[in-house]
Amino acid sequence: MKINIVYATILGTSQMVAEDLEDALSDDHEVDVRDILHVGPGDLGEDALYVFISSTTGHGDMPDSTIDFVKDVTDTKPDLSSLNFAIFGLGDQGYADTFNMGSEKLAELLKGAGATQIGERGLFDASTGDMPEDIAIPWLEDILSDMPALAEAV
Repeated sequence: MKINIVYATILGTSQMVAEDLEDALSDDHEVDVRDILHVGPGDLGEDALYVFISSTTGHGDMPDSTIDFVKDVTDTKPDLSSLNFAIFGLGDQGYADTFNMGSEKLAELLKGAGATQIGERGLFDASTGDMPEDIAIPWLEDILSDMPALAEAV
């Protein structure tokens, strides 16, 4: 299965998680990692599972690196009905009111354009002391194991 990982980062943690996912999955899958700065809605196709990784900043906002992507989706209103995606969020429960809202907003943007979310949104809480890849890798492996029909079609 082809997996395209798209990360939106502030301090680099989302990129690190994306690269760790690539390392964990590349033996069994074709994996491509890209910064959302270099991805537009026209780049999203039906030929792969897209895995978005987003941190949260400010008052529950997506990283600044998503500004152009969000504007493109909002302005062009693309039909993303053939897009299947999973999403993993990075946050800190110390900010309970806005915990992981960046990934929630990105998921809602994609679903609003017709995309289908596969599995539950993965959530990392930096206040636990866990490493994000220790949460992200099993989360994505569970999603992949639950979607054999899609895996055969892609």
